[in-house]
Amino acid sequence: MCGIVGYVGVKQAAPILLEGLAKLEYRGYDSAGIAVRDAGNEHVEVVKAKGRLKNLMEMTDSGKAVRGTCGIGHTRWATHGEPSAVNAHPHYSREKRVVVVHNGIIENYQEIKAALQRKGYAFATQTDTEAAALLLDSYYSEAGRSGMAPRERALSAIRDMMIRVRGSYALGILFGDQPGVMYAARKDSPLIVGRCDGELAGHMIASDVPAVLSYTRNVVYIDNLEIACLTQEEMHLYNIDCEEIEKPVVEIRWDAAAAEKEGYEHFMMKEIHEQPRAVRDTLSPRIREEDGAKRVDLSETNLTDEDFAAISRIRLIGCGSAYHVGMAARYVIEQLARVPCDVDLASEFRYRSPILEERELVVIISQSGETADSLAALRLCKESGIRTLAVVNVVSSSIAREADAVMYTWAGPEISVATTKAYSTQLAALYLLAVKLAVVRGQIDEAREQELIEQMLELPDKIERVLSDKERVQWFANKMASCKDVFFIGRGLDYAISLEGSLKLKEISYIHSEAYAAGELKHGTISLIEDGVLVVGVATQPELFEKVVSNMVEVRSRGAYLFGLTTYGQYAIEDTVNFTVYVPRTDALFATSLAVVPLQLLAYYISCAKGLDVDKPRNLAKSVTVE
Repeated sequence: MCGIVGYVGVKQAAPILLEGLAKLEYRGYDSAGIAVRDAGNEHVEVVKAKGRLKNLMEMTDSGKAVRGTCGIGHTRWATHGEPSAVNAHPHYSREKRVVVVHNGIIENYQEIKAALQRKGYAFATQTDTEAAALLLDSYYSEAGRSGMAPRERALSAIRDMMIRVRGSYALGILFGDQPGVMYAARKDSPLIVGRCDGELAGHMIASDVPAVLSYTRNVVYIDNLEIACLTQEEMHLYNIDCEEIEKPVVEIRWDAAAAEKEGYEHFMMKEIHEQPRAVRDTLSPRIREEDGAKRVDLSETNLTDEDFAAISRIRLIGCGSAYHVGMAARYVIEQLARVPCDVDLASEFRYRSPILEERELVVIISQSGETADSLAALRLCKESGIRTLAVVNVVSSSIAREADAVMYTWAGPEISVATTKAYSTQLAALYLLAVKLAVVRGQIDEAREQELIEQMLELPDKIERVLSDKERVQWFANKMASCKDVFFIGRGLDYAISLEGSLKLKEISYIHSEAYAAGELKHGTISLIEDGVLVVGVATQPELFEKVVSNMVEVRSRGAYLFGLTTYGQYAIEDTVNFTVYVPRTDALFATSLAVVPLQLLAYYISCAKGLDVDKPRNLAKSVTVE
């Protein structure tokens, strides 16, 4: 996730761009850059810096050293290409004929890059965005030979680019021969246009409202496959067919802090709702078409098919929710790939003198990539000569740098302490690993491979469907906010889901909560059940459904109040439980991705009902960097 901002008007653009980027730095802070020009100046000045925005501010004397009243800016959360000044945005074509900032991922950038190289284009960066910039240049040059007027030429080029690329984007665009004009386009990534009046007269673009609040509260929300053409005086909006359209101006009434949450009361709820996009961003770039079929592509790990086939054991290591991801992934990997799989708490791993196998693969799971215990476990494995793979969110974090290979989850910055989208994206990354292992080891045939990939690609839409039913969870949470003890039970993958649901509840609501394998109830746990205790029974696995329901009957007969969580069609559960939430059907191995969402919502709404600080629970920090 990155942040983009643009301004065209009567004031100097650079200070406005830098202030806007400062409000968007939570979206990424690996590097930053601006491109600025005067209306009468043919030269577009581009300044870029690695690291935090302050580095760019120092280079430009807070923007005073870069003159011009039209410009675009970017703060980067690195996806394609390491954080560096070269890979920082803006990106541009030869002689800066086209200059672009981009938030999103161009999924087919490699094939676009290859086609452009055949036409003589040279690439200077490792990014996907440069492919979009040079593609625009190519189309713009072709349109120029037809004798089109400048605006029609630009719209034609942008339209053709939008048709050609696959992925998500919000783009800010400058054309070298159109001074005083700024273009923008959008697909899936957020983009707004603001109208500035008075002494700031002009227009702005931004990824999010905070970037414009200091200058205007009147904005237009650009929808998918729409284009904006902006000058100091005029705003023109177009659809993908380059037909001009009208859109309403919305007055923003939020304060700046609320606007950063995009209207959500808390970052946690915002991040819960970002899970469909985040899971899609994790999965889509790693699934490619080959000979008419879809394949999992993990070439980023530098592991060949022979390497994957030779793995003797998978060891998953993490802390907190990352450990719970490992617990769920173990069931998926072992069942699909038939590879022995161990799950370790990072904080315990070093202290039990683990026996490591030469051909095993150790997977370190971490949102921040800086978790001290996980980093220590990684280093121990490397000292023993064991191959390591990091599944992390933060680009160029310590774990990402030190592991032999890395799979970035591309969830974007996660601000709430209680993880939601990081959990979901880590899980999605490990689904990909499981399918890849199963294929290269000959454990599944092509039909099963295609079925699994299609089921994975459907998960984002199914998560959206789960979120559409959140009001029912809210009603139940308000009713149960005063409970003192909660137990989560499940079998198999449902036990792994229960672990994460219990952690979410206890860390933000401060209610005593425990998760148990349902088959262990009779071995002591059932003695804790009494009148009024809430028990959450998770039953998404068809072959274990009747057994879990039987366990629910046992606790209900001892006074428990039951919350049931299962898939659509399993309506027999209603004879046993007091309240039921259903999630869409998917392959049972992927049910965790759907079932965890109602449990996140349950924890969130109970915490809200208790009036607690959801985003910053007591005694907790986002990244645990000390042992």
